[in-house]
Amino acid sequence: MERNGNLIVKIRGEIDHHSADRIRHSVESQFKSSGARNIVFDFARVSFMDSSGIGMVIGRYKELNKIGGRVFAINIGSELSRIFEISGLKKIIPCFASLDEIENS
Repeated sequence: MERNGNLIVKIRGEIDHHSADRIRHSVESQFKSSGARNIVFDFARVSFMDSSGIGMVIGRYKELNKIGGRVFAINIGSELSRIFEISGLKKIIPCFASLDEIENS
């Protein structure tokens, strides 16, 4: 889904070595076919994320950074918030409670 120049990526389930590559390909394909400038990952329905998921998010950050776009995270919850903090993702990926919060910032 695209909204106000943001590609909204709603992920469900686990982001691990089995799913991270599939998610990456899907996000890249959706982004290329959209007119979006930024990617917003919605983690509301993510139950687990390992280093493969962290790598997938960092990879999208690096790709968008090259073209002047940004990556945001919403609905990360307490478990993923801890992963974002420990991994250093919070230092490079702005985290918000909702899409409306991003658009109003």
